[in-house]
Amino acid sequence: MIKVTLVKSLSGRNKKHIATANALGLHKIGDSRQQPDNEATRGKIAQIDYLLRVEEV
Repeated sequence: MIKVTLVKSLSGRNKKHIATANALGLHKIGDSRQQPDNEATRGKIAQIDYLLRVEEV
């Protein structure tokens, strides 16, 4: 499992990046979710890595 935390605001970002964050369950700064460690999740994280903090759980 991977713990993903939103550390920067989604305000003013690319619409696709906002949609990706929402798909990960992240809506506000400080939101954290545990996601499965698979290729689909890693692809989403790679797209918006500048907004996130990622930790192995």
